[in-house]
Amino acid sequence: QVQLVESGGGLVQAGGSLRLSCAASGRTFSTNIMGWFRQAPGKDREFVAAIRWRGIITYYADSVKGRFTISRDNAKNTLYLQMNSLKPEDTAVYYCAGRTRDVHTTTPGEYDYWGQGTQVTVSS
Repeated sequence: QVQLVESGGGLVQAGGSLRLSCAASGRTFSTNIMGWFRQAPGKDREFVAAIRWRGIITYYADSVKGRFTISRDNAKNTLYLQMNSLKPEDTAVYYCAGRTRDVHTTTPGEYDYWGQGTQVTVSS
């Protein structure tokens, strides 16, 4: 099993920045891809960004490309999401997720491990 704990959410004004962190523990070596998803009230959970634990390949949703940056510190088993130029439509609960298969997907159901989520609220 892999345990994921997110932190760093909060309230920020439009145009501001936040950095989310996700601390991973347990059988972290079993995860090949780590991702961030978000879910706004009344909406489905959607893909935000993903990165391979080994390597430098990253993936982004079109809605955040150029504004968000995903990164990881393997030595600390920590995943990050730097969010800049935030917009009110970025308001959501953000989830960290891990996938054992080494194939990129944007489908939440194809990830194996999930954190509890952290709230991000962007005011206009």
